[in-house]
Amino acid sequence: MIRSDQILRTVGMIQDQHLDVRAVTLGLDLLDCRMESVPATADRIRAKVGRYAVRLLDACRAVSDEYAVPVVNKRLAVTPIAHVGAGFDRDGFILLGRALDEAAAEVGVDFVGGFSANVEGGLSGGDLALISAIPETLATTARVCGSVNVASTRYGINMDAVRLMGQTVYDLGWRSADRGGFAAAKFVVFANQPADNPFMAGAIHGVGQPEAVINVGVSGPGVVARALERLIEGHQPGELGLHDLADEIKRTAFRVTRSGELIGKRVAQLMDVPFGIVDLSLAPTPQPGDSVGEILKLLGVDEIGAPGSTAILALLNDAVKKGGAFASQSVGGLSGAFIPVSEDTELAAAALAGSLTIEKLEAMTSVCSVGLDMIPIPGSTDPATIAALIADEMAIGMINGKTTAVRLIPVPGREAGELVSFGGLFGECVVMPVRGAGQSGRFIGFGGKIPAPIHSLRN
Repeated sequence: MIRSDQILRTVGMIQDQHLDVRAVTLGLDLLDCRMESVPATADRIRAKVGRYAVRLLDACRAVSDEYAVPVVNKRLAVTPIAHVGAGFDRDGFILLGRALDEAAAEVGVDFVGGFSANVEGGLSGGDLALISAIPETLATTARVCGSVNVASTRYGINMDAVRLMGQTVYDLGWRSADRGGFAAAKFVVFANQPADNPFMAGAIHGVGQPEAVINVGVSGPGVVARALERLIEGHQPGELGLHDLADEIKRTAFRVTRSGELIGKRVAQLMDVPFGIVDLSLAPTPQPGDSVGEILKLLGVDEIGAPGSTAILALLNDAVKKGGAFASQSVGGLSGAFIPVSEDTELAAAALAGSLTIEKLEAMTSVCSVGLDMIPIPGSTDPATIAALIADEMAIGMINGKTTAVRLIPVPGREAGELVSFGGLFGECVVMPVRGAGQSGRFIGFGGKIPAPIHSLRN
């Protein structure tokens, strides 16, 4: 049952602590849009997206007005287009991407995820055609986002695909040089990609999902930070242990997650589609006071990236998951703490100061819910080095049986130490140095596969 009193109790969190519903994402199956020709398929995609997305916008407006809860982004995640367009060539996939963009623009959807493929087990002809279409499609559309899953705990790491990803990310940066490489911010490389993630740029509507479903992501770093501040200020030094702070995070994550689930269920009810999952991730924004980095400082490090940062992030991630899981009937997506560098003012400041490096971020991703995220790198970074960075992160996900991802942004014409701004929720950050660039070409040149770990055979 949707209880308005449970919503109204969160008014303080909304007004003072930056709580919002970051994303209400409609997952939509497009497999039935496939026709013999590209134009006919594109027409059916436009029609189906338009038919459902209009209802999404209306429902979000109604619920936001009803409960005074901001819904920041209305998004769409579709069946991976590699499946929908299997058999089409590169130009055909580009036309399907543009059809998605046009349909989203017409109804006012902010982003569309799903210009995607799953290639952890191998590359088909359709996968290769879609991958070749990614740079032009994402660079020439405003709303379309893409992803490729290249690794999993079951199948290992497809290094042939990783090599292609290094070139793809490089090309995305240079094809959008006039925008600081921004097209690369709309593309993610995954290990163990979830089929129900509401957050861009990696959202897809996986095979096996309903015809249409509502998934929700809630943002609450500011709420957690303020709760920790109140707890710490109310006690003398030495009175609190980390377990006490973890308990406070769990209680706060419960309230944040519960609010998101109630909103999501109400939207689904108005649309007459199933409610899927709530992603209980802490997703920061560039807005002051809405930072995961601030939470790390409250939990005891003077500089983000200092020794202890990884352990603190592990505590935070665990507490968020435990508190959120108790609040929701169906937790999914990524669910935990995000560390997108340019989107978090404290993380961006630490990168500028030099205390937070790519190497330290890589270590931190082993214990949080996402990987190397929104990191500007020099535009001169070669594709093989980018591929090697991706491979390192994929190994963390594969071996540990967790979802992880890479969203690197080569910034053409910029070198380490220079600032770049992407605007809005994407924020700004210093271009981070890539140590050892140019030293991994022989490794990437081998190609082939990195085998899955033995524990993937346990079932």
